[in-house]
Amino acid sequence: MHSEFELITRYFTPDPPGLDAGVSLGVGDDCTLLAPTAGQRLAVSVDTSVAGIHFPEAAPAAAIGHRALAVSLSDLAAMGARARWCLMSLTLPAADDGPWLEEFARGFHALCDATGTALVGGDVTRGELAIGVTVMGEVPPEQALTRQGARPGDVLAVTGALGGGAGGLALWQRGERDLAHPLLARYLHPQPRLEAGLALRDLASAAIDVSDGLLADLGHVLEASSVGAELTPEALPLAEGLCAALGEAGAREAALHGGDDYELLVALPPQHLATARGRLAEQGLALTEIGRLVEAPGIRGVALGGERGWQHFSTGGAS
Repeated sequence: MHSEFELITRYFTPDPPGLDAGVSLGVGDDCTLLAPTAGQRLAVSVDTSVAGIHFPEAAPAAAIGHRALAVSLSDLAAMGARARWCLMSLTLPAADDGPWLEEFARGFHALCDATGTALVGGDVTRGELAIGVTVMGEVPPEQALTRQGARPGDVLAVTGALGGGAGGLALWQRGERDLAHPLLARYLHPQPRLEAGLALRDLASAAIDVSDGLLADLGHVLEASSVGAELTPEALPLAEGLCAALGEAGAREAALHGGDDYELLVALPPQHLATARGRLAEQGLALTEIGRLVEAPGIRGVALGGERGWQHFSTGGAS
């Protein structure tokens, strides 16, 4: 049986990132000491992932580690922020689960390395499996993308494809375990669109990441910006394999209402759309126009009704 301090030392104490990463003091003390870049604004977000609710407890440990960090980094992407640091709080049923913990740490650290995010502190405790991740990034003053600022006449566009998260969860619940399946990959290994957020921050007027479902997250933008939207449902980009897995109607439903896509939904002045597409094409990422913003409140072009999007206190789990 290992103590929490031994687990932190063994699995979650990377090589000191040093001052070039803005870290004066990292893992191992009561606090970490950070040195944000002069003139930048600090963007901070926190997410909690709970086994059986946000991810299947039987999912590969490396995927759980990757996913826990990715969903938090997606919030930085939506703000157009550059990822810098993260804190991680891990609740484990037992302290001696070496092989599982080693794989979990591998998945977490791999995404840290890929996104330039330094793990600078956290906590390990006992209880039902849950991971809390706080991410911190930087964005120049007045350049942060927010849910406010969208204007009537703006184009609504989304990066990548939609419905993959919901489709992957549906396949997992049916017993599919081939992690090479594109839908399972989208669900278990979501990719935070950090580079896309950086590319769009001087072009978009508003943005949000699609974590709770397209319609639910669009609703947040409309409310914050006091505008409405006219959607073109047939223009929605569908994830690879989604129609084959769920059928045409099920695929459209997943794209509109399913969560866990972690794509960026942006409002853009029409004159910026071509430039935005060009920048994302350089990253190998599509940007699809799916509607327009209008003055009248509400969402038109799709049938609404029932509960939209992910609801933490009323939606079924991910087992």
